[in-house]
Amino acid sequence: MREYELVIIVHPDLEETALNEAITKVQGWITDAGGQVIKTDLWGKRRLAYPIRKQTQGHYVLMNISMEPKFGLELERNLRFFEPVIRFLVTAN
Repeated sequence: MREYELVIIVHPDLEETALNEAITKVQGWITDAGGQVIKTDLWGKRRLAYPIRKQTQGHYVLMNISMEPKFGLELERNLRFFEPVIRFLVTAN
């Protein structure tokens, strides 16, 4: 298992419960694949550097995770098609 940092930007119009559900769903994907979520930091709503899908703000979430490298492609595919997530970045630690 390798350690990664996952940053996701979630749609700014989501209420707190919907935001928590989206984060829980992403964490569920990781744990279901045998990975582990070490730490989750909510950075709050911040201004984007440029508009994305006509949005100028987004909820930033940083996750320190541990998972198998082969699951990275599947996680990126899931995040790409997950509607509340505007952008994401997975980097190896």
